Amino acid sequence: MRFQLETHHRNIPDEELIEDLLRVAKEGGKNKVTIDEYNERGRFHNTTLTRRFGSWLKALEKAGLEKTRNLNISNEELFENLVEVWTNLGKQPKYSDLTKEVSQYSSATYEKRFGTWRKALEAFVNWVNEGTLPEIRTNSPQKSKRATPRNINWRLRAMVLMKDGAKCKLCGATPQDGAKLHVDHIIPWARGGETVLDNLQILCEKCNIGKSDIDPNDFTNKSAERL
Repeated sequence: MRFQLETHHRNIPDEELIEDLLRVAKEGGKNKVTIDEYNERGRFHNTTLTRRFGSWLKALEKAGLEKTRNLNISNEELFENLVEVWTNLGKQPKYSDLTKEVSQYSSATYEKRFGTWRKALEAFVNWVNEGTLPEIRTNSPQKSKRATPRNINWRLRAMVLMKDGAKCKLCGATPQDGAKLHVDHIIPWARGGETVLDNLQILCEKCNIGKSDIDPNDFTNKSAERL
């Protein structure tokens, strides 16, 4: 299996991203910005904003702009939304599961884009497997350099989610039990653990906090990436 690393603009402040989004809106003379418009005139790519704020709609909301709907939503955003829905449900989502309470986009949106709901799920699986597996360079003379980033991209989150069956590896809790799931570095990233499938697991919030308490020297482990 291959995964895509998230490498762009991870350290840009939130305020700078929002300011650039507002600039594009002002230049366009309107109170909303589509993904295509931003990718044409923005300093960054729309995926930088969606990963930072959770979705394109949330980025628009953060900027106080009107929300733009499905016509300009990218396939990547639709797939990232499926990762979130799958996590919240704790199971592979069905057509009837994509309600406004758990999903930003309706099942009909996926059906219109891909032809059928089944084809949408097949396209999602293909998207997950299209990434590039990070190369771990063990002979690098620069020991301080890491082979992988700390942040976990959406494709890798999806793979961990499916590998662990959307349930906590320690206690077995699922979203149906009311658990909030996190993706956790088994060997903490701060202690040399890499962001690769074999070093990632699903933990519920309670077990993740418990693990952090057992390992007091790793303060950064207390805030594992939430799916």
